[in-house]
Amino acid sequence: MAQQVRGVIASGRGEPVRIETIIVPDPGPGEAVVQVQACGVCHTDLHYREGGINDDFPFLLGHEAAGVVESVGEGVTEVAPGDFVILNWRAVCGQCRACLRGRPWYCFNTHNATQKMTLLDGTELSPALGIGAFADKTLVAAGQCTKVSAEASPAAAGLLGCGVMAGLGAALNTGNVGRGDTVAVIGCGGVGSAAVMGARLAGAARIIAVDVDARKLDTARGLGATHTVDGRSADVVAAVRELTGGFGADVVIDAVGRPETYEQAFYARDLAGTVVLVGVPTPEMRLDLPLQEVFGRGGSLKSSWYGDCLPSRDFPMLIDLYLQGRLDLDAFVSETITLDGIEEAFAKMHHGDVLRSVVVL
Repeated sequence: MAQQVRGVIASGRGEPVRIETIIVPDPGPGEAVVQVQACGVCHTDLHYREGGINDDFPFLLGHEAAGVVESVGEGVTEVAPGDFVILNWRAVCGQCRACLRGRPWYCFNTHNATQKMTLLDGTELSPALGIGAFADKTLVAAGQCTKVSAEASPAAAGLLGCGVMAGLGAALNTGNVGRGDTVAVIGCGGVGSAAVMGARLAGAARIIAVDVDARKLDTARGLGATHTVDGRSADVVAAVRELTGGFGADVVIDAVGRPETYEQAFYARDLAGTVVLVGVPTPEMRLDLPLQEVFGRGGSLKSSWYGDCLPSRDFPMLIDLYLQGRLDLDAFVSETITLDGIEEAFAKMHHGDVLRSVVVL
């Protein structure tokens, strides 16, 4: 039987969000209803509200979440009612050319629930990243649920659903940071700070955090940065080179996603080094680099989709590390809030006052 629950709705471009009653249908084939326990406030949710993703208003916001499976539809075997799960926005299909080549983290046919959640008047909602977890309950594709240990804090575990996984994966998966490597991370918000933590976890010998906010640099130090560079006063490329024996870093991660930061990353890497772009650019941005430099410097220029993660592989492993005290996910939870605190959380995020505000339900 369909249920009525609370959800946070963005009804128009730039309009303040509001809490409304939404209808969550019973799960159909391949679907699951999840009782949300916690959901992080991510920049992507603000982009949705501002119309920066698309114009499919009204949106049901929220996607960085963890909760408990309440019910499942026909044919679902991945999870069962009562499972504690992290939600992900890239449920792999298993049948596309990437999946069939053994690279499911690149799946080109990820999917969401088929049915739509609605407002009371029947208006169909567009769930953020196919999840819509600023709600008491949400409907997702079963493949968007990854079972992990129920001992984990929902507020911390849910952050693997987007930003923290993107940063960790940019270092561990896309950048393939190894023991003894030098790493520079440009931009130390939630994603960049997670990349710092990922580089530390991988055994990097020198981790250089770059930002224009002294508070974020302090946070990066606490998460594993061995050196910091204040981009307001320093030549970033020169500073990274100076800290790496004049050569540049083995891996440079751009967690900002602007042409100027990407250019800094390109020139701050060592010969045959790797640049990883994990910050998300806007459609109008363009990049101009000398092709001879692209060829002559060698190495790799990579984009990181969701940290090139495979949720079924990475989420349980990272939660195990968290429970062992080896991965401090709690450090990313700056505050816990209720559903009615999201607009204020957007403002704090915009001003760099938090790594993550987390809605706890």
